Amino acid sequence: MNHFSYRKRVLHAEDVPLPAIADAVGTPVYVYSTATLRRHFQVVTEAFGSHPHLVCYAVKANSTLAVLRLLAEEGSGFDIVSGGELARVKAAGGQPGKTVFAGVGKTADEMAQALSAGILFFNVESPEELELLDAVGRAQGKRAPFALRVNPNVDARTHRHIATGLKTSKFGVPFEDTVALYARAKKMKGLQAVGVDCHIGSQITRTAPFKAALTKMAGLYKELKAQGHALRYLDIGGGLGITYTEETPPTPAEYARTAISAVGDIDATLIFEPGRLLVGNAGVLVTRVLFRKETPARQFVVVDAGMNDLMRPALYDAHHGLQPVVQRRGKEVEVDVVGPVCESTDVLARQRKLVLPQQGELYALMTAGAYGMSMASNYNSRPRPAEVLVDGDAWRVVRERESVEDLWRGERP
Repeated sequence: MNHFSYRKRVLHAEDVPLPAIADAVGTPVYVYSTATLRRHFQVVTEAFGSHPHLVCYAVKANSTLAVLRLLAEEGSGFDIVSGGELARVKAAGGQPGKTVFAGVGKTADEMAQALSAGILFFNVESPEELELLDAVGRAQGKRAPFALRVNPNVDARTHRHIATGLKTSKFGVPFEDTVALYARAKKMKGLQAVGVDCHIGSQITRTAPFKAALTKMAGLYKELKAQGHALRYLDIGGGLGITYTEETPPTPAEYARTAISAVGDIDATLIFEPGRLLVGNAGVLVTRVLFRKETPARQFVVVDAGMNDLMRPALYDAHHGLQPVVQRRGKEVEVDVVGPVCESTDVLARQRKLVLPQQGELYALMTAGAYGMSMASNYNSRPRPAEVLVDGDAWRVVRERESVEDLWRGERP
């Protein structure tokens, strides 16, 4: 669900009309709903009921400090993939002790910072990373808590760019190598095994891949416990999809039932790492029409948001709903909505039926809260957009629009 709806033909974020924000702040601008963020977190954590669990929000989906602060206030933990994300969590008031550190390329400095901060554990993705983490632990006179990220070779049936659980993926260690690696780690003085981890992909819309992966992981967890490893956590990753167009993903309750059933009676706290599930439908990107352009083959609508502001359509061929901020009656025509970036891939919405947009009109790209601003860039020397957080009938700028001078901050002619 989300809190973006029409009132008297004007699109609102909660109780705030989007034109009021666009007029005050300019466009393009990301707008987020506090009520949606809070509601989504509550639904997810309540889905697991009394089963021991911790929801660790995947920071990469949207790392804006105001979003992290809001989720921390709700009790969320965090799933990070860099030292920079750890710094953001801490700056937002998040607890390192409820934070897990994933990613295939952690540096020694990042490991040392995270260990000093007291994170919950590291998700280790290769034998050489295990050796480096051992050295970092020994240097601090500590045993670094870790879980091996296991690649279960399960097809998540999602876009190939966001599938992570196949043998061809760079993520995780092969399932068949796991037991030997835990035995090896047990002899290392700077390590302490505390769990097992897997993550098979993103935007998954069926429960069957989760069930297959978690059934294998539960069996592995039991085997490792029987061998004397003092495990406490089973990190089941994230990846539950949301609706962009016609997708019908499982509800959080259906997912939780599948997960709890698949792992059975193992004595483990489940770590769940949702990203887009929490923030995707909580944000929109508001953009303004610049020009219309007709060719023999296409009718184009050029807007002031581009692929540098919202990368997903260019990167994944991703679909985002497109809605007029102020509804207007008229005959619909088929248009391609494109941005100003000097690339043929800068198409935000392809072959959409719209009442022909007029210059100056506002449109909202829906379901843009995940992997929107966090993937934005300055390509074509374009300042990144502002971000606004709405709460009821109030709103505030939580990230100022970059200035042109910001583009070369730190450079030397």
